Amino acid sequence: MIRKSGLAILTILFFVGTQFSLAGQQYQGHKKRIAVFTFEDKTDHRWRWWTGQPVGEGMADMLITALVKSGHYQVFERKEINQIIEEQKLGQTGLVTPQTAAKVGNLLGVELAVIGAVTEFGYQQSKVGGRIKGFGLGVKSNSATVGIDVRLINTNSGEIIAADNIRKTKTKKGLAFSSPKFAFKNQNDFDESLVGKAVREAIEDIVKLIDAKIATLPWEAKIILVKGDRTIYINAGSQSGLKIGDVLTVYRKGEELIDPDTGLSLGSETEKIGTIKVIEDIPGGKASKAEVIYGSGFKKGDIVRLE
Repeated sequence: MIRKSGLAILTILFFVGTQFSLAGQQYQGHKKRIAVFTFEDKTDHRWRWWTGQPVGEGMADMLITALVKSGHYQVFERKEINQIIEEQKLGQTGLVTPQTAAKVGNLLGVELAVIGAVTEFGYQQSKVGGRIKGFGLGVKSNSATVGIDVRLINTNSGEIIAADNIRKTKTKKGLAFSSPKFAFKNQNDFDESLVGKAVREAIEDIVKLIDAKIATLPWEAKIILVKGDRTIYINAGSQSGLKIGDVLTVYRKGEELIDPDTGLSLGSETEKIGTIKVIEDIPGGKASKAEVIYGSGFKKGDIVRLE
């Protein structure tokens, strides 16, 4: 009996140790790249993040943090997105459209752009009981609701591949004062609030949506420099999970297909023109050096894909 118990304990310890070991391993696959744009704030604008940011900006930052922590993606910072918007003079209206996001994302070399709008953000409360000297002493129900309209855009085609309204409500009952919390001292203060918990659940749902939809898109990068006949530089490196020895297929994008009625891009055909192999990771991990295996006439802007 003792021997069996000991064996059972060792089995459990081995299993738990294995799980912790796997959990500690970093994602080793090729990371697709994502640009998260600041969410538009369609609420009454009373709310501010603990950092003083507008709600839409703070929520986009939370999504960026969640995506980076997952280890599955290379996520571009807002300053890089804003720089492209400024350079291309795409931000005059102050609103990001799917067309704007696709163009900026394409220039950054990302596969997916995420845009959205915060439609609900705040508290509601109901109370049963009386008041003494201005304080509510009855049983109170405080509810925090967060609503986000989110759209995921394939930057190559400009197509919206997913659109969803994510709405989360968290409720707490008990004896409490009349006013819910409208200000937060720090992130922990926010995380422990009802509205903070609702935001966290909404962000988790957006990450799940991204996980499901980005799997349908191919991993891609672009040639940024051609030296001589055999040396190629691309805009992806170890940060995207590329490794020395990886073989990539090079494609050239054909003429863009424009809808004559809407003027919107319908994508373009691509032609396979060669193959290259990664031979060096450029310091910083955002670019790689490759050598030509076969093909010729490579140009800046040609697409490279994993096959």
